Amino acid sequence: MIKAMVAAVFFFMLLACQNETNQRNDYAHISKLENSTVMNKQTIKAEIEDALTIYFEALNKSNVKQAVSQYTADGVFMPTGLPTAIGTQQLKLAYENVFKAIQLNVSFKVEEIVALDDHMAFVRTQSNGTQLIRANGKKSQELNREFFLMKKENGEWMISRYMFNQPK
Repeated sequence: MIKAMVAAVFFFMLLACQNETNQRNDYAHISKLENSTVMNKQTIKAEIEDALTIYFEALNKSNVKQAVSQYTADGVFMPTGLPTAIGTQQLKLAYENVFKAIQLNVSFKVEEIVALDDHMAFVRTQSNGTQLIRANGKKSQELNREFFLMKKENGEWMISRYMFNQPK
């Protein structure tokens, strides 16, 4: 009887140790996943910031081709006070018109990037600088809040939807 009880206690201790080892392995696996997710989010944020840097450089250079190249083929641009541009041809026309009217000199600050998954994210930025109105040569302060819906296509983060407004 004592031998059976000792064997049972030994058996339950062995099960408890095995269970603890499995839990440690599970926690290690979860920790690795969390670290992977953190690294992935950092990578996504860096890639999106790089894409937006290219876009804002295009704005400052009045470079239509570069600006439009940062959009998906079905991209949508919703500028304040102007018609919505949908798709590459309308985007090209919209940016040609914007750059004929003004010359921007702005910098931007990312205020928020929220990755919805590995292929979609939204971004909130603020840009600040000046604009030159080409028609009269006058310069004025330029301050905007921007909202981007970014989509990863063919390994690159692209602008899917973009709108902005002035906080004043």
